[in-house]
Amino acid sequence: MAGHVLVGADGSESSLEAVSIAAREARERGLGLRIVHAFIWPRMRAAGVAAAAEALRGQADALVVAAVEHARAAEPDLADVEGEVVTGEPLTVLAVRSADADLVVVGSRGLGAFTGLLIGSVAVYLAAHAECPVLVVRGRADADGLVAVAVDASGDAQAAVDAAFAEAERRGTGLLALHVWNTWSAESPDHRPGALTPLVSNISELRKEAGQTLTSALAPGLVAHPHISVERRLLEGRVRPALIEASKEARMIVVGARGRGGFKGLIMGSVSQALLLHADCPVLVVRGGSEHHA
Repeated sequence: MAGHVLVGADGSESSLEAVSIAAREARERGLGLRIVHAFIWPRMRAAGVAAAAEALRGQADALVVAAVEHARAAEPDLADVEGEVVTGEPLTVLAVRSADADLVVVGSRGLGAFTGLLIGSVAVYLAAHAECPVLVVRGRADADGLVAVAVDASGDAQAAVDAAFAEAERRGTGLLALHVWNTWSAESPDHRPGALTPLVSNISELRKEAGQTLTSALAPGLVAHPHISVERRLLEGRVRPALIEASKEARMIVVGARGRGGFKGLIMGSVSQALLLHADCPVLVVRGGSEHHA
């Protein structure tokens, strides 16, 4: 079922917020919306358990109907809205269904889209395993400002830059391109992951390389979207705190799911995870090489 935004629902306030955001994203992208409630049903055949399972099924069906109505109320112009109750472990179901989706949306407050699972675990799991971009709705409810993107030299980061240009285009705003560098960014002498970096580095050379990384990553997007204004910002310091601080002035921050690049010596996944847990605005996580783009 291609051409749709996917969102999980469990009836909680957080999941209904995610449904509203997913509906808006679907409308803005000209896509359909698929709302899924996943549940592992009792397997025992005892009469009492069977009756309980039937009651749970009725509750699940009612929950999905309510979520569909909520989406239609939030976005009356969105015609293609469907809901489904699926048997299975919720995270696995969403990860598998993401292969046919253009975007997965996850809520952010308290217990997330699935009862009993903290939102951090939901967001981190899907960011690592989904086959399409994942939008985590967190931070300020109505974040404004530019679309920010974390840039390094990895394949995932380039995909994130491409997605960020598309988001800026969709939202009619500019782009804030962020590259964080420090003395640990220097390449190790033998280029081995985890190898010790020289204690003394040429600071001006590191700064120059950081600027080149940013320029190279932005070049394709500037050609494809020449009318989008881009603010380039080189930040010296620790990667995760710098990006979390920058999220306070953005309406969305886009980041690659994983990989190594300009943030050498630091798994990109740890950066994306930090933003999923601490950013002050929604976070869009993009994986390089995916056939789906937000």
